[in-house]
Amino acid sequence: MTSRPLGTLQRVALREVWSSESTDFTPWLAQDENLKLLGDTLGLDLALEATEQQVGPFRADIVAKDTTDGSFVLIENQLERTDHSHLGQLLTYAAGLSTVTIVWIAERFTDEHRAALDWLNEVTSQDIGFFGLEIELWRIGDSPAAPKFNIVSQPNEWVKTVSKARSDGSLSEGDQLRLEFWTEFHDYLQNSNSFVKSQKPSTAHWTSYSIGRSGFHISALAGMTGGFISVELVLEPPQAKGFFRALSKEKSAIEGAIGTSLDWRELPDKKMSIISIRKNGIDPTDRSHWPQYFVWLKQYVEAFDKTFRPRIKTLTPLPPPEDESDA
Repeated sequence: MTSRPLGTLQRVALREVWSSESTDFTPWLAQDENLKLLGDTLGLDLALEATEQQVGPFRADIVAKDTTDGSFVLIENQLERTDHSHLGQLLTYAAGLSTVTIVWIAERFTDEHRAALDWLNEVTSQDIGFFGLEIELWRIGDSPAAPKFNIVSQPNEWVKTVSKARSDGSLSEGDQLRLEFWTEFHDYLQNSNSFVKSQKPSTAHWTSYSIGRSGFHISALAGMTGGFISVELVLEPPQAKGFFRALSKEKSAIEGAIGTSLDWRELPDKKMSIISIRKNGIDPTDRSHWPQYFVWLKQYVEAFDKTFRPRIKTLTPLPPPEDESDA
């Protein structure tokens, strides 16, 4: 059997592609496709807010938002080894904002700066998180250089959530169980290489995933007392009912793509509408069955994302039927 020739990966110096942080690298990273690459690495759905934005006495290279919860994400870039000056800026950002994720990107992290971020993630509140990422460029032969982000430090959200809850006495037995359920589901998504980026685990009976447009999200739910698991598309923009009607026009195609019938709830007395699938008659409190529940949840979270994301991206709300509008 004849083997095919393979290329050799070659490391590319960052300054060979980006000679300046402010005029080359930051504008490159702020582009939608590159911010998405960063977001995929972090497990966040990022939307650009501004570049070179004033935050206190410093200017953050990039200010973005996590579209899932609306929290700020501040990104600081270095095309060389980390230094104390940039670490000081990160601390200033954290001091000035109550809820923020801070991302420090550099060519190389020193041991002391990696340790500093690890320590900050241990001692700061649940609402502040620090990521440290090293960026590399690689190419094969004459191909364009390809970027690669490597996480060297990140928040341990499970530990922070537990610590915060325990400190204020709010972690009940049910809270602990739900937190463990979503933490293990988060790990399952990561270990199975799912394209769905899980959010930080919580003590709620649901966890949500961005679908690329404000006002829409996918939720996975586990009813510990109700004996069910479910996956939902939640529509809650200002014209939720019009968007629901638009999707309803494609009901047959949508259910065909997902592979099963769905529950379509317009909820006329509420601001939101919901399209969902539900598995009843189970016991989410039984840890021995969690693996099979995770398989089911992953299957339909991914199916909902694949089916609804492209439709929602260009979706236009429909007006109510004439008999409703005249009522």
